Amino acid sequence: MDLRDLTYFEVIADLGHMGRAADKLGRTQPALTKCIQRLEEAVGADLFERTGRGIALTRVGEVLLARARRMREAMEESLREVTDFAAGTAGRVGIGCGATMGEYLLPQICRAIIADAPGLAIEVQIGMSGVVRAALRERTLDLAIGPILPSDEQEFTHEVFGIDDVVVVAAKDHPLCGRRLAIEDLVASKWVLPARTVAMRQWLDNVFEAHGLPPPNVQIETNSITTLPKLIADTALLSFTSTRNLHPLRLGSQLDRLMIDTTTMRRPLGFVTRRDGYLSPAAQRVVGLLKARGRDFFEQVALPGMTDGAAAMPSIVVNRAERAHKRARQSH
Repeated sequence: MDLRDLTYFEVIADLGHMGRAADKLGRTQPALTKCIQRLEEAVGADLFERTGRGIALTRVGEVLLARARRMREAMEESLREVTDFAAGTAGRVGIGCGATMGEYLLPQICRAIIADAPGLAIEVQIGMSGVVRAALRERTLDLAIGPILPSDEQEFTHEVFGIDDVVVVAAKDHPLCGRRLAIEDLVASKWVLPARTVAMRQWLDNVFEAHGLPPPNVQIETNSITTLPKLIADTALLSFTSTRNLHPLRLGSQLDRLMIDTTTMRRPLGFVTRRDGYLSPAAQRVVGLLKARGRDFFEQVALPGMTDGAAAMPSIVVNRAERAHKRARQSH
């Protein structure tokens, strides 16, 4: 059964006149007559009967008309869905993110995605950088938002839109708080840190090694530093976390940054995607949004103690950090 024949059949049935249907469709009456004959042959019954100067549907014709309309509506809906999918305004996009950026940056990005493409479904996976990149390789995620690792240069496509400081923290009443320190002052302390496979832990271990010191003495190893503020605040344990977690409404109400520059890790933040392979139109749309507005999203996340006017990071600071990141990649 030809879909075009069904379309012509609908018009003929609606107008109840072969001549007027031919004029509306721009076809000849014999062509429309053959169309009806093909349909009648397919269903094995007459579809029309003559009534005065016009034609009317038979009972079989009424049933076919109802089914034809449903088919046309389904086809039109399917076409809209495919068109929306091709435009990136529908479908699913999988986004991986670390806990810190998941709280501060991801909500802004998701709001922008929903405003730009209301039909898009977003699947969010919160996890450490290694877990998120494994999901990228397995194609269960389309992109990752968070720290850009030196190894990303070889494997993924990435773009930087901001810089994050990761610092040593302790409870506010810790003996090391409130005074200028050297890295040697941290050796006797015990720590809460992520696993050795995590980039920030590796960086901290390397800093201690570069100064001829043993690695931090880890008493508690966790996959989410941000879930343990009370534990850190109620013990003498040190930890290593983003300054963006030191907001008064989060860790900052219980913890202080130790005054030591040696252990301040400046890491570029942005997004990474697979370099090779298929990226859905929906994922491409989100990537385009991040390229256009990623730095704006990042700069709207004020650091602790910043006024609204100081929240935006000057481009020169970002550029310097990007150059430092490039040097770090070259040294690996």
